Amino acid sequence: MDLTGRRKSSNVEDRRGKGGKIAVGGGIGGAIVIALIALLMGKDPSSALQQLGNQQTETTEFVATEQEKELEVFASQILASTEDVWTELFKKMGRTYEPPKLVLFKGSVQSGCGGASASSGPFYCSADRSVYIDLDFFADMKKTIGADGDFAYAYVIAHEVGHHVQNLLGTLNEAHRNMASVSKEESNKISVRLELQADFYAGVWAHHENKMFGSLDDGDIDEAINTAGKIGDDYLQKKARGYTTPETFNHGTSAQRSRWLKKGFTTGDIKAGDTFSPAYNSL
Repeated sequence: MDLTGRRKSSNVEDRRGKGGKIAVGGGIGGAIVIALIALLMGKDPSSALQQLGNQQTETTEFVATEQEKELEVFASQILASTEDVWTELFKKMGRTYEPPKLVLFKGSVQSGCGGASASSGPFYCSADRSVYIDLDFFADMKKTIGADGDFAYAYVIAHEVGHHVQNLLGTLNEAHRNMASVSKEESNKISVRLELQADFYAGVWAHHENKMFGSLDDGDIDEAINTAGKIGDDYLQKKARGYTTPETFNHGTSAQRSRWLKKGFTTGDIKAGDTFSPAYNSL
């Protein structure tokens, strides 16, 4: 992905070196590292996450490595790109896009939605309209599930910005209200619909990013689709314990996530991203 000469976003806050209480976080991979470790040890992932919620981390001085500095610039440029794309798309809808803040942290962080650890993966908090990410996640993503590449990293950020788009459009709050009034299994299905739509919006962003700037190289989309496939609930569960429990899926299968990401990129049309009307088994 060619970002030569591209602007950096001013909506980035660097909190690296500032600790915080660890609690359960949400995000693109659904606590990939913690869940895998817990499952491999025969433990309940939710219990492992709750135990981490009682831990504290200390504030330490942070000095960025050259690689971390490069990733910081990259993340800032991708955020700027999402600002450019979604500003134009919202304008076409007769709306005003209000960009999210990107918060960089190291280890753990306090957000408007509570505390979170880096192991929970990147996440979006609607309470403070911010995307949170520990840039070490990209190295963990490569090591744990074999997903790598600059556009794979861009997809991760664009997915979380997709949740911000849902928030601005009212989809996120409505889904959360519905999730609070149904069974756990039904709530998981609504969560899957949310996540697949965020994948779709990431694809829409990629479509218009390339249309505006011609930045994508051969293989970039394949990187993102490969990543989407490797953070599917079925892939992660099977990797961790050798079998799946579909009723616990809350992000979507590998096939679903790849399909909706690709659909967003192919169409570039936000109206084609309705993941809530179709029957659940047809997603």
